[in-house]
Amino acid sequence: MARQQQQREEERAPMGAAQRRLRAVSGHLQPPTESGGVDLAANPTAGEYAHVQGYSAVLPEKLQTGKWNVYRSAKSPLKLINRFPDNPDIGTLHDNFVYAVETFRDCRYLGTRVCVDGTVGDYKWMTYGEASTSRTAIGSGLIYHGIPEGARIGLYFINRPEWTIVDHACAAYSYVSVPLYDTLGPDAVQFIVNHATVQAIFCVPQTLSTLLSFITQMPCVRLIVVIGGDNANMPSTPTATGVEIITYSRLLSQGKMSSQSFRPPKPEDIATICYTSGTTGTPKGVVLSHGNLIANVAGSSLVIKFYPSDVYISYLPLAHIYERVNQVSVVHYGVAIGFYQGDNLKLMDDLAALRPTVFPSVPRLYNRIYAAITNAVKESGGLKERLFHAAYNAKRQAIINGRNPSPMWDRLVFNKIKARLGGRVRLMTSGASPLSADVMEFLRICFGGEVLEGYGMTETSCIISAMNIGDRLIGHVGSPNPSCEIKLVDVPEMNYTSEDEPYPRGEICVRGPTIFCGYYKDEIQTREAVDEDGWLHTGDIGLWMPGGRLKIIDRKKSQGKRTIFKLAQGEYIAPEKIENVYAKCKFIAQSFIYGDSLNSSLVAVVAVEPDVLKAWAASEGIQHEDLRQLCADPKARSAVLAEMDSIGKEAQLRGFEFAKAVTLVAEPFTLENGLLTPTFKVKRPQAKAYFAKEIADMYAQLRQAEQIKPKL
Repeated sequence: MARQQQQREEERAPMGAAQRRLRAVSGHLQPPTESGGVDLAANPTAGEYAHVQGYSAVLPEKLQTGKWNVYRSAKSPLKLINRFPDNPDIGTLHDNFVYAVETFRDCRYLGTRVCVDGTVGDYKWMTYGEASTSRTAIGSGLIYHGIPEGARIGLYFINRPEWTIVDHACAAYSYVSVPLYDTLGPDAVQFIVNHATVQAIFCVPQTLSTLLSFITQMPCVRLIVVIGGDNANMPSTPTATGVEIITYSRLLSQGKMSSQSFRPPKPEDIATICYTSGTTGTPKGVVLSHGNLIANVAGSSLVIKFYPSDVYISYLPLAHIYERVNQVSVVHYGVAIGFYQGDNLKLMDDLAALRPTVFPSVPRLYNRIYAAITNAVKESGGLKERLFHAAYNAKRQAIINGRNPSPMWDRLVFNKIKARLGGRVRLMTSGASPLSADVMEFLRICFGGEVLEGYGMTETSCIISAMNIGDRLIGHVGSPNPSCEIKLVDVPEMNYTSEDEPYPRGEICVRGPTIFCGYYKDEIQTREAVDEDGWLHTGDIGLWMPGGRLKIIDRKKSQGKRTIFKLAQGEYIAPEKIENVYAKCKFIAQSFIYGDSLNSSLVAVVAVEPDVLKAWAASEGIQHEDLRQLCADPKARSAVLAEMDSIGKEAQLRGFEFAKAVTLVAEPFTLENGLLTPTFKVKRPQAKAYFAKEIADMYAQLRQAEQIKPKL
C-alpha cells in the first residue's frame, strides 16, 4: 500500500506532467529573449515607489517618509520573489525535486566516471526517475532504523551522487541535513556533531576512520552509513556507544523492502544547518529553511536560465552553499550533473570527458587558468604570440563596441582554448571571493560564453546579487537577486556614507525571504547580524555604480571575519586583492601576503609553479638537486620578486601594497595541510602560524637591509 501511495504521489495527473515536459522542451528550443526591459504593473501609483535605474530599481525604505536608498532588481521592483513564477506551488526542496522527477523522469541526472581494470572511462548516468527511487529507499531506510522526523543527518564525504540522493531523502522525509566538510579535523567534526545533535552520519571508508577515533565522544550518534563500504568488513563499535554501522547498499535494500510514504516538510521548516568552515574561531551553524533556499533559486531564475540539454560539472564542495544552491537551481530545469573523480589534479581530464555547458568556479582557479594560458602564449613566441594578441584585441574591441566578433578568431585561436574545459561551456560563474576585472575580461574573450560574477553568503541562502546576462560592463557583482533587497548603511568611522559623490557607499545590508533563520543555538550572534527591521548586516562595504550595479570595495574593520590589517604607518591592506594581482605571475601557483602593525612593509610566501621555476633555472644555468633546493636559491627569490614587482606595477598597486620580500616553498597550499578553505581561500591564521619562521626571517632580513643602507 505504501509503495502504491508513493507511486500515486510521484505520478500525479499524467496530462500535467506531459504539459510540463512540453513546456520544458519548448523553452529549450526557443529560449526567451533577454530584452533587459522592465514590465511594471499598470497600477498608476506604482511609479511613485519605484524608480528604475538600469538593472535595479530604487525605493524608499519606508513609504511616504523614507529615504530612497533601497535597491531591488528591475525584473521585480514591486515584489520580492519567493516562489518560481511559473511554478508557485513549489515551496520546498522536496516539491522542487518531485516536480523535476515528474517533468524529466527519463532524462540523465547524476553521472560518475566508470573505472574498469584501473582505467577511468566515460560517464555512467542515473536518471531523475532512478534517483527518485533511491531517494525514497534511503529515507525509508532511516525510518526503518528508528531515526525520528526532524533529526539531524550528517553528510561527511565529498561530492558524489549519493550526497545528492541523501540530501533529497532528508527533504522528502523532513530530516535536517548537516554537511560536514571532508577536510574537517576531529575537533571540528566532534563539535558540529554534538552541537547539532546529529543522529545519523553518512560517510566513506576514509572519513569513517576519523569518526571511529572519537565515536565515544559523540553520544548523540545512533547510525553510521558507509558509502562504498564492504558489508563483510564493517567494523563494530563498543557496545556501550549504541552505534550501528552499516553500508549504504544495505540501507538502500532495507529501505526498498520497507518503503514509507513521504513526510513532506513545510516551507518554514528547517532544511539544513550549514556550519562555517571554521577559518577563524568556532564554527557557527547557519539555519536555512526550505523557503529560504527556494526563494533564492526562484529569484535567480529570473536572471539565469538553464535547459534540459545543459550539463553541469560538480567539483566545488557540496558542503558549501555556492555548490549546494547551484544544484537546487539546475535540478529545476532537468540539467545533467556530472561529478568529478574526487581529485582536483584530474579535473581537466573529467572536463574533457564530460564536456559541460555550465562551469561554476572560484577566482583562485580562474586565476590559474589565466596564468596558464598567458604563460603558454608568451612561451610560444613569434607568429603564434602575435596571432593570439591580434585575435584577442580584435575580439575585445568588437565586444566593447557592442558587435559580434568575427568567428574567424575562434577558429584560428580560441577554440583550442575552449577545448581545455571540454569545448561546450556556455556559462561560467564565479563566487566565494572577488574576481579581478582583467581576468573576467580575459575569460569572456577566450571562452566566448557568458561569464557572470555573483556575491552572496551562507546567511542569505547564497546569492545576494549577480551580473545580468548581456551586461558587458565588468568590475562589479551585478544587481540584486529578485528575491532580496539591498541598502547601504553609513560607516562614518571609515568615511563611507550613502551621500558620497559620485556614488553612494556604505555597509551592504540585505533583507528578504532569503535571510537565514538564525545561528543554531546562538541568539546573541543572530541579533548582532540581523537588526530589528530584518536587515542582515554583511560587514562588506559596497558602492552603487551607474545602472544599479553593486561593487564590493572594502570590509568593515570591526568584523571578526575581516581580511584587512594595518601596517605600522597606518595604511590598511586588503591582502586578497594583492594576492589576486600576484596570481598572474608565471612563477606563482599560490601566494600568502602578510603584514602587521609592527612592520611597515608586506612580505609574501609563494608556493611556486614547479615547471615554470625549473624551466627558468635551466635557462639561467642554475643547478639544483630538487625543487626545495631551487626554492632556497637567492637568485630564484630575486627573479620571482622582480616578476611580482612588474605585475604589481601593471596593476597599479600602491607603494605599500608591494611585497618587499618573498619566501618560495615547494609544497602547495592544500586542504590537507590546513592552509586552504574548501573554496580555496587561504586560511590566514593557520598560514601565519605555519610560516611563522619564514615570516620572522623575512622581516629580519628587511631590517638588516635598512640598517646597511645609510653606510652605502
